[in-house]
Amino acid sequence: MLYLIHFAIFRDPHHIYIYLLGDIAFLPVEVLLVTIIIHQLLTEREKRSRLEKLNMVIGAFFSEAGTKLLALFSDYDPKLDEIKRNLIPKADWSDKEFSDLSVTLKGYPFSIDIRKVDAEGLRRFLLDKREFLLRLLENPNLLEHETFTHLLQAVFHLTEELADRDDLTQLPPSDYEHIAGDIKRAYVLLANEWVDYMRHLKNNYPFLFSLAMRTNPFDQTASVIIR
Repeated sequence: MLYLIHFAIFRDPHHIYIYLLGDIAFLPVEVLLVTIIIHQLLTEREKRSRLEKLNMVIGAFFSEAGTKLLALFSDYDPKLDEIKRNLIPKADWSDKEFSDLSVTLKGYPFSIDIRKVDAEGLRRFLLDKREFLLRLLENPNLLEHETFTHLLQAVFHLTEELADRDDLTQLPPSDYEHIAGDIKRAYVLLANEWVDYMRHLKNNYPFLFSLAMRTNPFDQTASVIIR
């Protein structure tokens, strides 16, 4: 309609053809640019939404089982005193402090003293959380977080190892060492995931970070009661 109005006023088809061909020639470029930009914006928005849902899942895991497990595993670690003071985040920590803690954990030789392990108590706790762990593994959002998936698989494997043994007090030394290795695998993954989760809370949910500091599984003096 605009081209018809233009022709009716100026009677210049040559001018119309020049601009019409130019517009048609540029149309694929316009479509490409708009498609890329809109697709990128929608992809980023969807990714943020999935990550937010995943962080809610991770939060539920630590509230229901992760924090307690980390407290148990750290009690079995005979060398924990070497880095315990580094494992108590403060309210004024920056990303650098959390990054430094991640580096420290990657270089720390996690170990489990099987003599300290209350295998029966650990089995009861994990079996009590088994259905909860299974529901977490069914969550499709876990595909976005490979390390957390590995953590859940390690914890679930430990659960199965303990559940399939009738008497945990009468095992050969080789089997106790095997169980210690399964505990250590879950312990390493759990500790590293805990640091990332604490960083997320510090940056996004200060009130939840405050509670997490007061229930720090590595701090034996921590108390949920504010004094």
